[in-house]
Amino acid sequence: MASSLSTVLSMSVSNIHTRRVRTRSLLSPLSISATRRRLTIRAAETDANEVKPQAPDKAPAGSGSSFNQLLGIKGAKQETNKWKIRLQLTKPVTWPPLVWGVICGAAASGNFQWNLEDVAKSIVCMMMSGPFLTGYTQTLNDYYDREIDAINEPYRPIPSGAISENEVITQIWVLLLGGLSLAGLLDVWAGHDYPVVFYLALGGSLLSYIYSAPPLKLKQNGWIGNFALGASYISLPWWAGQALFGTLTPDIIVLTLLYSIAGLGIAIVNDFKSIEGDRALGLQSLPVAFGAETAKWICVGAIDITQISVAGYLLGAGKPYYALALLALILPQIVFQFQYFLKDPVKYDVKYQRR
Repeated sequence: MASSLSTVLSMSVSNIHTRRVRTRSLLSPLSISATRRRLTIRAAETDANEVKPQAPDKAPAGSGSSFNQLLGIKGAKQETNKWKIRLQLTKPVTWPPLVWGVICGAAASGNFQWNLEDVAKSIVCMMMSGPFLTGYTQTLNDYYDREIDAINEPYRPIPSGAISENEVITQIWVLLLGGLSLAGLLDVWAGHDYPVVFYLALGGSLLSYIYSAPPLKLKQNGWIGNFALGASYISLPWWAGQALFGTLTPDIIVLTLLYSIAGLGIAIVNDFKSIEGDRALGLQSLPVAFGAETAKWICVGAIDITQISVAGYLLGAGKPYYALALLALILPQIVFQFQYFLKDPVKYDVKYQRR
């Protein structure tokens, strides 16, 4: 879905030449204080005064998929191997859009060359954006959502007790510091006078933190939270890839932020599985605020209208073939929306995302 437009956009802007900006930025959020043994990432005990549900000691036995467990999606098998559990917390299924965003940004810079050095740089940037900083974001989100998950998905690692909170906090720090270190390395490698990639990573990390953690907890507001999530998944990795190989320009910043409206729709897909817990703890996700029927149309509308609008923009910019290519990529997406998601967004959310 999001990658469809990213592909066409990257082709359409790859010939934009600008002078090299001596800047640096990237993706990842935090503001976590540390006490002597553990980081007090305290969820303000989930900033709600409602009665806190007790998570079961063990997840439901037997059923579940090992593949889903490794991808970090619902329907996961109960696992005792700590490394598999750590991987599950990072939700590898969420990495590909970030990796693809880096590729699009690198292509849009017009400076990427198919040589060993540029390929190595792009791979490091993908590692930073995907496994490290997205993994950090997802682990952090699971930490702060542990009470909601105790209602919606009690078999998940934290509410089920498969991994301790101290171990989760350690993982959050390792992934964050690892991602920021890779960002600094990329700036040095690219010869930046200003640490663009590092500041992008730092800003994205902060955004991830305020999305999940009190007191701001942006995810409490369906509109703001989902747009912030969409921008993190679409704009930030693109900016990182483009800044790494060329210049990050105002027109690209505006265009990718507008496209992040489609990311808002994609983020809503993930809210349907959490309706019960969100409602119980007072989180105003769009399915809670508007009901599942209305929210599913907001979701597909944000995705499709944004992409069709960009196709119109490409046509108006004298790029009819790119516009047609984008429309060709949108059509299967609409088919799957009617075939799965619009029929039952709770039942088919994972199947639709896989398409």
